[in-house]
Amino acid sequence: MPLTPPAEPDPEPKMNWASFYAVISGVNRHSTGIGRIWLSVLFIFRILVLVVAAESVWGDEKSGFTCNTQQPGCNSVCYDHFFPISHIRLWALQLILVSTPALLVAMHVAHRRHVDKRLYKLSGRANPKDLEQIKTQKMKIEGALWWTYVISLLFRLIFEVTFMYVFYIIYPGYKMIRLVKCDSYPCPNTVDCFVSRPTEKTVFTVFMLAVSGVCILLNIAEVVYLVGKACTKHLHTASDSTMGAWIQQKLCTF
Repeated sequence: MPLTPPAEPDPEPKMNWASFYAVISGVNRHSTGIGRIWLSVLFIFRILVLVVAAESVWGDEKSGFTCNTQQPGCNSVCYDHFFPISHIRLWALQLILVSTPALLVAMHVAHRRHVDKRLYKLSGRANPKDLEQIKTQKMKIEGALWWTYVISLLFRLIFEVTFMYVFYIIYPGYKMIRLVKCDSYPCPNTVDCFVSRPTEKTVFTVFMLAVSGVCILLNIAEVVYLVGKACTKHLHTASDSTMGAWIQQKLCTF
């Protein structure tokens, strides 16, 4: 009776980045011009690079990490000591957390639309065209939505800076060293361990962190733009109201 080969284990499930982008891109139509640039940078220079190139570069990070000893368990212990968190998983977690605040804006917009539809129905104007227009209209970033948008940007900045600091703590200088010396148990003595493709990994690490820095600058620029725009609008409103009160006072004297 012929022996059937054992079934190969299922490959490690990967995140569907296309669906993830579709979710966060829904907020894009309510964003500022800077926000649209940020989303393009996020997708092209971070998500695409992570999926297309970086995952293949780090595909052999565990198998390519070798130590000059045959002691069982030494390789695994040394690898866990010097690389406690995989770059790929850390970048994936960073992208998810950085993009999550955009869902605050999406939920706020959905709530506003729900309230508008309810008011239309209560007023007796339940025209399907009006309801469809409410569904597709672009929300202006003002009032409560302005606060939600700015708070989401601040959370995004906090996550970006935190992850850059975490990278610096785990991998000082953001460099992948070629040779590490390990004396952790069960290694019999201090052994030399070699990292596979350290230069290529260093290049990708620096590139991803540089793009993260660009995203931080874009977020700061967007916060400054929104705050400046709100302050300018407030000053104009205050000036117009003061001028109106002065004209009304002069007219009442006649």
